[in-house]
Amino acid sequence: MSGAERSRGREEFERHGTYEEYDEQGVPGGTGEREVSEVAPGAVAPGPPAGGATAPAAEGAVPLGHRVLKSLLGAWALAACSAQEATAVEAHLAGCEPCAEEARRLRTAVGLLQRPESLDLDPALRTRVLASCLDRRPPRIPVPEWAVPYDAEAARLDALLQDFGDGEWHAPVRLRWFDGRAPASRRTTVAGVIAHLLSVDGLIAVALGLDDPLGDTAGDDGSPEGRTEAYWRASHFPPTRSIRVPWRDQSHHLVRTVSLTDDTDGAVPVSYGAFELSLHDAMLDRAFECWVHAEDIANAVDYPYDPPAPRHLHQMFDLAVRLLPLTLAARRRAGLAAPPRGGRHLVPAGEPGRSLRLEIEGLGGGEWLVPLDSPGAVASAEHEVAHVALDEVEFCRLAAGHVPPQEAAAGQVGDREAIRDVLFAAASLSRM
Repeated sequence: MSGAERSRGREEFERHGTYEEYDEQGVPGGTGEREVSEVAPGAVAPGPPAGGATAPAAEGAVPLGHRVLKSLLGAWALAACSAQEATAVEAHLAGCEPCAEEARRLRTAVGLLQRPESLDLDPALRTRVLASCLDRRPPRIPVPEWAVPYDAEAARLDALLQDFGDGEWHAPVRLRWFDGRAPASRRTTVAGVIAHLLSVDGLIAVALGLDDPLGDTAGDDGSPEGRTEAYWRASHFPPTRSIRVPWRDQSHHLVRTVSLTDDTDGAVPVSYGAFELSLHDAMLDRAFECWVHAEDIANAVDYPYDPPAPRHLHQMFDLAVRLLPLTLAARRRAGLAAPPRGGRHLVPAGEPGRSLRLEIEGLGGGEWLVPLDSPGAVASAEHEVAHVALDEVEFCRLAAGHVPPQEAAAGQVGDREAIRDVLFAAASLSRM
């Protein structure tokens, strides 16, 4: 067929929705004269079968011939056919092996040329958009650096929850932690996890003078576990998707309030019942818990969930390492950790003592020296007795109580007893 004839074929396609067959004289159908069938709008003009089966036609439509259907394979592979054409092509492929083979090759080529992309938004998109906006117009009242991880993790969790249906909100979730002696767990639902976060975040709300989400049901037990159990008991029905709004509103109030609070040195104390954290550390603690429980929820509904940004992870790791000496001392007082090696007295505050080098591998990781003999001792490389290396995700799971300390995959060199005590102390940082 000449170029002119192909051009006429294209014009025919644009006029009637398909290509006519032309003989050597350029006459449609090889009849020697132009015959234009009356075709209803939206229908496809006929083409005589040549070398293949004619696809079955929908009611009221004219069947398409083999050559016409073969010419549509490229558009079909790109999902560019109309619904009627796609139906005709697929019906034809069931009975025509050459066309079926060609269709398979075209689909494979399309897959190689166009990589499938997730419909989910990039978790870092919000951060990049905000950074771009703030570069052009700095905020009148910026969020403090120590509160940014909580703001980011609360926003990521809220984005995960926004499209959940009733089935996802009632999906079972098992909260896991390490109680100091053995793994512990509690069964709840996705909505129950959000109620737990609402209850424990309320500790910061109370410290800042905001309303306590538990109200009169808070009781005297200020521990995270006690507050959560009190909230669950006070609910007439199990928590549902309606819990999302008060949790989200409270997280916004917390970020807004700490941004207005003149607490540059973290002097505002936040009580956790048996212990206290500074406001700065409490916000980092809640950021870590928000991420851990967001991952619990994502696992319950079989959805992928990425770790926090590396710079936020580093802040969380730093908090955990600073809490390790206090936790180790508490375990020693409870008889759960060995006394200082050789029966020596605890190192006086400010003096160098035995230390363990903790190496956390990953973009948010780093190296820290942990004093072993006293919370007030100064960690010293000269007194290093052991070295432990863990992947950043593995350390997070250990600190969340999701991995028993005996099973933590860690590179270990040096004093085995010191290593065991530090791994158990890291797991003991976790709580419900």
